[in-house]
Amino acid sequence: MNDEDDNTTYAAVVNHEEQYSIWPAERELPAGWTLTGRSGTKAECLAYINEVWTDMRPLSLRQAMDA
Repeated sequence: MNDEDDNTTYAAVVNHEEQYSIWPAERELPAGWTLTGRSGTKAECLAYINEVWTDMRPLSLRQAMDA
């Protein structure tokens, strides 16, 4: 299936390390992930993540490097 044929609504999600992903909105979230409040097509969610996830390092690593 290509993205043009994908009618799934996705949610942008984030974990405790401030790492982002997308998840089908109708499915229960895996443990450790929370909703960001953004949902839409795969492309829309990925565009949002591209805007907000500017530092790919996990939160714990960023904190350790800043200490």
